[in-house]
Amino acid sequence: MKSGGRRKKEIQFRYYEIPQDEPCLALLGEAWVRPYGDGVDCLHFHNYMEIGFCYGGDGEMLLEEESIPYKAEMFTIIPKNYPHNTNSTGFALSRWEYLFIDVEAFLHEIYRENQIFAEDLIAIINHRAWTAEVAKYPETAGLIRNIMEEMRYKREFYVESTRGMILALLMNVARMNHKGAKKVRRQSRGVSQMTVALHYIGKHYAEDLTIGDLAQVSHMSETHFRRVFQKTMNMTPSDYVNLVRIQTACEHMKKSTDSMELVAEKCGFQSVSTFNRNFKKVLGITPYQWKIHPENYEGKLLNFKISAYKGW
Repeated sequence: MKSGGRRKKEIQFRYYEIPQDEPCLALLGEAWVRPYGDGVDCLHFHNYMEIGFCYGGDGEMLLEEESIPYKAEMFTIIPKNYPHNTNSTGFALSRWEYLFIDVEAFLHEIYRENQIFAEDLIAIINHRAWTAEVAKYPETAGLIRNIMEEMRYKREFYVESTRGMILALLMNVARMNHKGAKKVRRQSRGVSQMTVALHYIGKHYAEDLTIGDLAQVSHMSETHFRRVFQKTMNMTPSDYVNLVRIQTACEHMKKSTDSMELVAEKCGFQSVSTFNRNFKKVLGITPYQWKIHPENYEGKLLNFKISAYKGW
């Protein structure tokens, strides 16, 4: 059912990092027994696919323009960059657990000899978001639960076991989406229009992106695209591209010893001076200062009206 025309006042970017050598990120246990939402239509999106399993409680899932009731024994499958939110009924406790999967990296690695197939499969998997009852999709629900159990106890060979089950889970999602999913869905208004641009930026941030490129993939004129993006995201397209590049640069610096010149190049900056200027604009410090004190990143990304959060 529709959410009664309620307007979204803010969209939050909540990003996660999958630990090195882990097959996915699992958010499990008592920390996720909590009230969800605060009764407002504040949507957020992630840099990875979010898969949630509800064990108890009830409320509503907001998926772009749509409000869908949830209850125990339901699961959700939400592609990256897909605006959504969870609101418990009466702000009461609900029990959820979550998996975050880097679908693109996972499938490109699995099908590295057939990248065209990987791209087509990724498009089908990201075709839509799901809220589904366990009873209707028991095989998919069982895979989700089994992955969570492997990640909870981390017994011998859990990485190999989990990777196999993730592949099976993604194939199930592809089957759920395959009917009518010959191409990625492009909806006609609001946040839905921006989803295509967000996906494109996430894939091409290291390239010389132009507003014309983003407008073209969104099937809009440049003027209309700028206006819709600004209204929907509360920031300009250029500022959002810069945000993604800075986020990615921080991840590179945390995980590598690359020079600043190489980090700048990998993240789409034409020069180190441009990298420094934009980094300081976002975080208030230089990349070199951040490299020494990375904890600065956690609290400062970012002071735009679109909020960026390190997970929950």
